[in-house]
Amino acid sequence: MAPDLPVTVTRSYIPGAIGRIAELHGTYYAEHWGFGLFFEAKVATELSAFLTAYDPGRHALWVAAINGRVEGGIVIDGTHAAESGAHLRWFILSDALRGKGMGRQLINRAVDFCRGKAYRSIFLWTFEGLDVARHLYESVGFSLTRQQKGAGWGIEVNEQMFEYKLLPKLNG
Repeated sequence: MAPDLPVTVTRSYIPGAIGRIAELHGTYYAEHWGFGLFFEAKVATELSAFLTAYDPGRHALWVAAINGRVEGGIVIDGTHAAESGAHLRWFILSDALRGKGMGRQLINRAVDFCRGKAYRSIFLWTFEGLDVARHLYESVGFSLTRQQKGAGWGIEVNEQMFEYKLLPKLNG
């Protein structure tokens, strides 16, 4: 077995990130959940729009790469952080990174970013059945706060919203 290659995590866009993050979502969710064109196109379109309007003062993108090839990513969208919390989005890892602690590292970076911005909460939408992801979310402090049927993924699923409440920093 070949040794693991070093992973580089960059807090910014790198060329190819939009296409590769969309590809990772498209292939994983097609293979495991039967999602199709609708979902992959939605990821690519929304991620492109987000990055076009990217504001590093309130948003964050981390890209994990091996030898320059994007193998994962995570986003914090702070657009409505004051009203409804920061939105954790487009969290994905390739098979090359799953089960090696990179997911925890990325989610911890996202939480630390939100804490540093004094955001009061973080939320994410996922769906029932992603048990490994749910375990990771709950292990770092997210709680399931809402469930509903929805077809925003291209097929009907039991959508789940997880929230992480951040404590305000104390002065002194």
